[in-house]
Amino acid sequence: MAQDSLAQDSLAQTAIHLAPGFQIDEITPIRRPSPPAPPLGVLSRFTGTFAGTGFNMIFRPNSGPPTTTSFPNPVTPPPPTPPSENVLELNLTTETLSFSAPLGNVPNRGLEAQNDIFLNGVPYVQAISDVTDTATGRADGRPQPIHFEPGLWMHVPATRTDPELGSSLVRMASIPHGTTVNAQGPEPAGSINGPPNIPPVNITPFVIGSSPPHFIPFVSQTAANRDTPRIPQDLTKFIAAGTITQAILNDPNQVLRDAIAGQTITNTIVFTVSTTPAPPEFGGGAANIAFLMGNAAATTPNANSVRMTATFWIETVEHVITIPIFRLGDPPLRIPATQARPGQPAPVFHVEPPRDIPEEITIRVSVTQIQYSQVVFLNFAGLTWPHVSVATLVPSTPVPVPPSAWV
Repeated sequence: MAQDSLAQDSLAQTAIHLAPGFQIDEITPIRRPSPPAPPLGVLSRFTGTFAGTGFNMIFRPNSGPPTTTSFPNPVTPPPPTPPSENVLELNLTTETLSFSAPLGNVPNRGLEAQNDIFLNGVPYVQAISDVTDTATGRADGRPQPIHFEPGLWMHVPATRTDPELGSSLVRMASIPHGTTVNAQGPEPAGSINGPPNIPPVNITPFVIGSSPPHFIPFVSQTAANRDTPRIPQDLTKFIAAGTITQAILNDPNQVLRDAIAGQTITNTIVFTVSTTPAPPEFGGGAANIAFLMGNAAATTPNANSVRMTATFWIETVEHVITIPIFRLGDPPLRIPATQARPGQPAPVFHVEPPRDIPEEITIRVSVTQIQYSQVVFLNFAGLTWPHVSVATLVPSTPVPVPPSAWV
């Protein structure tokens, strides 16, 4: 799918508008010149707007007609009626992730043992649409928005006393269903040369609180089944197209591996944030409205979001593009990169050669690509249900070819 059409399907092209020169700073008795903004670390790669494709799966409570079986996607034949407690919804998706300018000096006040610290970060808006087409088994359908998320990515510097922690990254997000999350994790110490090693993710529900997890598989997790509580119910065309297969249901992260197969990835930065981060990190959490919790004791939740973990891979991808004959004074060129495989996002390059190009040449240009895998754990009907979303995103506007590419 072309990046222009991805952009048109977006709800998040402009992110959050900040007034010109808007920068947070501390209030002091004596006004003085603002110090340099704190570092952003890896968050400095979060700039502009990214767009791409992905996959989403969620086990939804099956409340019966009319909500589950007739809106928004009727199922034929209808899935089992309650007490069947869930419907597995599968979505082929398009997405935009748009970042605003950094906030600047965000003071956090310490007490006695710990002096003040200064955070910095970037506001973002994420919008995801379902484009599943049951007629073709591909991502050709009319976009139906399914997710909207405003939030902040923040960089927290290391502290030595209260608490004693290394620098960390924090994602603060609000979801319209009625959940807010504060997820954090350690800032990556460096990067790796080459492509990422993307581990598997399991979508199988398990008994709440069981350790080790007592997994309860469902017939809807078998792609070949055609009469299960699932949307889409018949995956025959999707299996033929390779868009939703048994391998993907076994491990949705396969979508990410497929997206980068054939790409030249020279560098990867990896980090994970979670509402329940592993020690020595702590803090964060998820909060839900009363409807999601179900009752005051949260013993019979409707779909209570109890935990979220997300891993991001910030990749440097090298593309080889062909420059046609060009003479100085000609209009700039816009040259799309070659897709690694059909349907995968590919950037477009803004090309202004610094000299005449008397015959066709090729040059190498690198861009930032974002991949992520997110798991939200929902509690209802006595089980914890993984809700997995993955995507591969590239810059949505033409990327200028740097002067170094012509050397």
